[in-house]
Amino acid sequence: MLLTLLRHELRRAAPAWAVWTVCVAGLAAACAALWPQVGAGSADLGAAFAGMGAFTAAFGLDRLDIGSFLGFYGVEAGSIVSLGGALYAAMTAADVLSGEERAGTAEWLLAHPLGRGRVLAAKALALGVRVLALDAAALAACLAAAAATVQGAPWARLLALHAAWALLHLELAALCFGSSALRAVGPGAGLGLAAGLYFLALVANLAPAAHWLRRLTPFAWAEPAALLTAGLDWALALPGLAAAALAAALGCWHYRRKDIL
Repeated sequence: MLLTLLRHELRRAAPAWAVWTVCVAGLAAACAALWPQVGAGSADLGAAFAGMGAFTAAFGLDRLDIGSFLGFYGVEAGSIVSLGGALYAAMTAADVLSGEERAGTAEWLLAHPLGRGRVLAAKALALGVRVLALDAAALAACLAAAAATVQGAPWARLLALHAAWALLHLELAALCFGSSALRAVGPGAGLGLAAGLYFLALVANLAPAAHWLRRLTPFAWAEPAALLTAGLDWALALPGLAAAALAAALGCWHYRRKDIL
């Protein structure tokens, strides 16, 4: 029954997953494929981005060499993969349990001899598969585009970038999964949360007085400027990851005890 429910979840979500994956992976791969044309004017490109004032600081361009492949890839493809994947993960996770309650199908599902623990396990596993499959598809598309167009691409650093973004997506998925188990929120709440956390990271980069906001958003440690200059800051990332895991655990605990039927 657990595998049956898992397959059902994956089949039901396949159309939306395919649309998001094609958009995220396709746009990110297009950015990598454009590098030979963009790189020819890399000096002018770097000068143009350096003179954009607050925009330069907000997106970490003052810490990146936009005239290099990694800098260009991090800014252009990184924004698409990190934010696009985060929006998908948060939207999907926020609706994975509460969607059943709003649609009135939770009573039918829980009437089967599965137990709430198995329902939670199947839902969480299906969510993780979808999120990681999107990240894997984006990575494969970008690596293929880079292999075809970039001489001597820094493969190890590209893999590290995508691994950090996948961790970001799993954190948001866990956080929204817990919220979905606690309350009947919808996909809009997940989208709003992801967008709000992304905005917090931009504000933290813009204003030195707001630098403390970096501790509240995973986009701070997952931004390309931070990853490419200093690597993954585990001291900044671990509290958020722990909080997301705790939210998921509390949500599951509450879901197994709350009155649904």
